[in-house]
Amino acid sequence: MLHVRHAGIGLNPDSSRLLLRSFNPTTEQRSQKIVARIVSQTEAEVCAQLKQTLSEFSSRHRNLQAFLMKRFEQVKYVMLTDASLSEERKLLIGAYFTQEYALEGAALFNPSMVWHPDQSGVPEGSRRFIISLRATGEGHISSITFRAGIVDAQNQITLDDTTPYVTSPDLVSNPTYERDLFERKLYELNHWDDFSTSVLASLNPQFTLEELKTSLRIIERQLRKRHPDTLVASNSLLTLAQANYIISYSQNQPISERVIFPTSPTEINGIEDARFVQFQEDCGRVVYYATYTAYDGKVTMPQMLKTEDFLHFEMSTLNGPEIQNKGMALFPRRIHGQYAMLSRQDNENIFIMFSDNLHFWYTKELILRPTFPWEYVQLGNCGSPIETESGWLVLMHGVGPMRKYVIGAVLLDRDNPARIIGRLRDPIISPVPGYKEGYVANVVYSCGAQIHNDDLILPYAMADYASAFAIIPVAEILEAMR
Repeated sequence: MLHVRHAGIGLNPDSSRLLLRSFNPTTEQRSQKIVARIVSQTEAEVCAQLKQTLSEFSSRHRNLQAFLMKRFEQVKYVMLTDASLSEERKLLIGAYFTQEYALEGAALFNPSMVWHPDQSGVPEGSRRFIISLRATGEGHISSITFRAGIVDAQNQITLDDTTPYVTSPDLVSNPTYERDLFERKLYELNHWDDFSTSVLASLNPQFTLEELKTSLRIIERQLRKRHPDTLVASNSLLTLAQANYIISYSQNQPISERVIFPTSPTEINGIEDARFVQFQEDCGRVVYYATYTAYDGKVTMPQMLKTEDFLHFEMSTLNGPEIQNKGMALFPRRIHGQYAMLSRQDNENIFIMFSDNLHFWYTKELILRPTFPWEYVQLGNCGSPIETESGWLVLMHGVGPMRKYVIGAVLLDRDNPARIIGRLRDPIISPVPGYKEGYVANVVYSCGAQIHNDDLILPYAMADYASAFAIIPVAEILEAMR
């Protein structure tokens, strides 16, 4: 029997952590009316109302006035005249088009753990870590948020204090794209036609978002009469471009203050279940990747992010016929010169994929089927494989009767990870009384663990509501497999 020790600390959703978001009325006409009403006020009325608004909300956010001015610049196009406005009136207009969003209002779950890129000042035998979590708020919109902490020499876990603020990153306004990769993705999406051919032919091998928009406008005018569907095709190209973007935070923003909120059209209803991995290239360079699920309200799309410092993030699409469904998990290094990734394209079984290109995946191989009663419904990985001397340790979830999720494990051959060399017959962690009820009942789930001082440090979610930590001796897991 495995000795599972629970850390006694938890990560609970905090509805007081509020994100500033744009508020957009349903029609442009409504926006015009709102602005007109504010413009009709006297300057004294404007100043009094702005003073009250800032008094009520400034303590809840960093740089509130900067956000309000940004919102004014975004909505000023609805003004009916070019009359100059005072700074106070601009800020007040911005406030009417801003709202607060409790990004953890519903749940904080599905954690993924990696070692922090900065280990300076950490006591001997300890390691600093970063936990990413899926934060869910109003409308079931999910985003990625972070916490940090230390595992000490005795595998005791301490979490850093969180700040009361949550801040969105800056969006790089004009990213660069590779034309060849763009063409390949259009082929896969069945969007390659005369219109796309004309647009891409007018661009350089590397082009910016603004250059793409300019080309779209020109080609639309040229082909509109011959191709009535040019607007649909144009929107498809723009959506693909916007799904690949770059965001950044300032260095003085604590890790717990950073949040990756849905930005592109493919993510508009959520960024779900990021599986982070500390990836080491053959040259020794370390990069952090995370596969995640983008959801637009109808379609889920596997995507990937890349960062080296958790300050700058590159978000990009994953491509190829085998990029389907959810639950992609990248191995932490190349195997025989190729990238390797676990997947589950059929909602049921676990596959492995290999590719020369990190962003394109063309083939898969089935390696795991539901075998034990606790996994008869489906299998899925619980994060990237962890390398041990005995093999690749893969945590996986299984779904059994009453749609109960549990966490088990399997061991893959280090040299040939398509080969299974060990598998637990019983789960490591199951929902227990007191932790079975929440946002989704009877679920325990993880998106990534680590090994420290011969123990598995396993962060996991309980009932899709809150998260906790379990510590299990790795030797016991491996022995139970044999």
